[in-house]
Amino acid sequence: MRIRIIDAFTDRPFAGNPAAVCLLDGPEWPEERWLRRVAAEMNLPETAFALPAGEQRWGLRWFTPTEEVNLCGHATLATVHALRSDDLLGEGWVRFETRGGELSARPEPDGSITLDFPANPTEPTEPPAGLAEALGRPVPAAYTTGALGELMVTLPSEHAVRALAPDLGALTLLPLPAVIVTAPADDPTAPYDFVSRNFAPALGIPEDPVTGSAHTALAPFWAARLGRTTVTGYQASVRGGLVVCEVTGDRVLLSGRAVTVLDGTLHSTP
Repeated sequence: MRIRIIDAFTDRPFAGNPAAVCLLDGPEWPEERWLRRVAAEMNLPETAFALPAGEQRWGLRWFTPTEEVNLCGHATLATVHALRSDDLLGEGWVRFETRGGELSARPEPDGSITLDFPANPTEPTEPPAGLAEALGRPVPAAYTTGALGELMVTLPSEHAVRALAPDLGALTLLPLPAVIVTAPADDPTAPYDFVSRNFAPALGIPEDPVTGSAHTALAPFWAARLGRTTVTGYQASVRGGLVVCEVTGDRVLLSGRAVTVLDGTLHSTP
């Protein structure tokens, strides 16, 4: 069975966020135990499995090394890249049936890929006890992220976000699947409007390199504050990656590129 490692939200290898992508033959999903074992073996932030479900329709599931998740942007983008590489896409939008609902994606003529995801509006909240200690600095403001279910924290500067060195063990003990930390760009001439980092040790991901799903909350948050519908985020992990975001009502369009870095054979079949 073919499996690929694809770097998403980047146009060069060894940057962005890596995802393993496995296009299944069907007609049924393999046993969940096998899916989990493959994801644990790949040990990447996400492993995506796609199953044909009709014309321009696929079932799609995402697994971290330890958990199945409801929403993943970068592995969806990587899956569309794999489908396009294999000439398995027609014109227009491709639909994905996922545990988090139906999602859409579209390959663009310039080589980029656009994802159509539900927006996750934020609401102010009190940070949980122990969060400041786990992050190693005060928490000026915290927000819920709707159905995303993660906590978002704003810091006063890009430098503060980049300098964070959280206690991942302490973060794991908090009642949160992940913490998004964000701030406006320090340089107004930078090719991005805000920065972020995403820590999810409870999901087996100490720090996610580039998190598409987090931008379903980040995009409406920063669009409202900047007074426009299109904003660009830079996830300031070691690998780094740009996410171009457009807020359209209760949806967010996320755009980026992807590159295949490994194409191989999985010898353990379902």
